[in-house]
Amino acid sequence: MEIPPISLIAIQGFVLCLVRVGSMLGTIPVFSGGQVPMQMRVGIAFLFSMVAFPVVRSYLPAAEMPPLSLLTLALSEAALGMMVGFLGQLAFMAAEFGGSIIGYQMGFAAANVFDPANQRQIALISQFQSVFAILLFLALDVHHLFLEAIVASFRMLQPGSLNLAGGAVPMLMEVANHSLVLAIRLGAPILALLILSNLALGLMARVFPQLNVFLLSYPINIGVSFIVMGLTMSLVAALLQQEFSALADRFLQLFSLL
Repeated sequence: MEIPPISLIAIQGFVLCLVRVGSMLGTIPVFSGGQVPMQMRVGIAFLFSMVAFPVVRSYLPAAEMPPLSLLTLALSEAALGMMVGFLGQLAFMAAEFGGSIIGYQMGFAAANVFDPANQRQIALISQFQSVFAILLFLALDVHHLFLEAIVASFRMLQPGSLNLAGGAVPMLMEVANHSLVLAIRLGAPILALLILSNLALGLMARVFPQLNVFLLSYPINIGVSFIVMGLTMSLVAALLQQEFSALADRFLQLFSLL
């Protein structure tokens, strides 16, 4: 049986599919980190593109394109993939920023560790919050939403129809603002207890001037923070789970606005 030749239209369509899938997988949480080698990320993107291409082939351009048009479409596909990955990263940014606030108030301002995912130094509590968010992300199978978003994106937004003049950019800014509020909500219980702890220590310093409040504040704040952190772990998990559950609707909203 003779194998039919591969047409140029199919090659160009696969390139567009690979660019969109690769940009999504290259920016989503966990897979975009430095702990995943570049060769593995490229291989995973190529594998998923081969699986998705027969499904989304009908949504790809059915005519040959000149190189300049193909490059323009590839850039728009990469921009779309990065926006989808950005939506997924916001919950992790909120968890990391909330951990930074908590660590600073606890007295861990100088306690930094190396983050292999982002290849930089971050606060100790931020690393803890980030790892907790990653484990919850994988335990809830949230990464499957990104695989479903790949096919949904081709169905709702075919290559060449990307329009940034609509409401997509304000929607991304609104979600980014929501992630800042989420970071404050994640650290609010500990911050409230630390304010009360510092207030009590200040009153003790006024009543007992000979008491060395400065030395007492560090172990008390650290102990109180770890106790409250353990007691509110289920609350943090519920807030993150709520954010992960909203990702599917946000993806569909983004595709409809583009």
